[in-house]
Amino acid sequence: MSKRFSSGLLLILVIVIVHGSGCKQARVARAETDIKLGERIYLENCAACHGQKGDGKGPEADRLKTKPRDFTTGQYKFRSTPSGSLPRDEDIFRTVSRGVRTTSMLAQLHLSEKERWAVAEYLKTFSPRFHAEKSVEPLAIPAKPAFTPRLIALGKTEYQEAGCVACHGADGRGDGRSSKDLKDDSGNSILSTDLTLKPFKSGPEPEDLFRTISTGLNGTPMPSYGNTLTEQERWALVSYILSIATRERPRGMMGLVGEETQAMMIDMRAAMGGMMGGKGMMRRGGGKMDKNMKDMMGR
Repeated sequence: MSKRFSSGLLLILVIVIVHGSGCKQARVARAETDIKLGERIYLENCAACHGQKGDGKGPEADRLKTKPRDFTTGQYKFRSTPSGSLPRDEDIFRTVSRGVRTTSMLAQLHLSEKERWAVAEYLKTFSPRFHAEKSVEPLAIPAKPAFTPRLIALGKTEYQEAGCVACHGADGRGDGRSSKDLKDDSGNSILSTDLTLKPFKSGPEPEDLFRTISTGLNGTPMPSYGNTLTEQERWALVSYILSIATRERPRGMMGLVGEETQAMMIDMRAAMGGMMGGKGMMRRGGGKMDKNMKDMMGR
């Protein structure tokens, strides 16, 4: 090997090492910046319910029937990953962005996309699980089949045989024999979902319901059926649930449902009283309030 070639190869290796080190440092700096931004946004918009420590014990938590998520456990209900697994970053971002209908977790669309990603990154700092465990591949959601009468009938059978009746009741109204005794992993009493009412917490699309049936809801009695029901059986169950979801939940001010109204009042108190920096969702347009006002006005 010539000296000229050896010197050139050494120079290339040095450049690669230095460039790689520089990229790594840049990624670390960017991550630290995102976490700092996420912390600021979290304290302004989330701490009133979820608490400054992320333990779900914010000053407004006692007012709510559906208790705020305790992020320190690393248990997330709405995920695309198998039961017991951590959520993917995309899952956290989706919940921050869309909210959880009927609960105090409103869609945070008043935040920019960058701010929502920063909050998602910051939420992971509350639980050591995100450092100790590797990320898991999401469960695949196959293409939605046609919801034929035959598929709906199969879904009704699966609803009975899979044990959904015990919690959700024979007619899906959330009045099953076990519904009054349900608790989450923190010991909080929780209600079985009335499947005849829209909107659903998991999201507005059939795929959202399929995902919940497949993954289960970590930290709650809702199990995963990803390994016990085939894809066809899960789609059949989705088709049956949608066939009985014929009622709309009562709407309050600005079209809000359930505890969404309380969440809006919490945000108003925060904005007027100086809590969370006196900001919250009312600090600029584009959020849940703005969207619902436009809907009401037919715009």
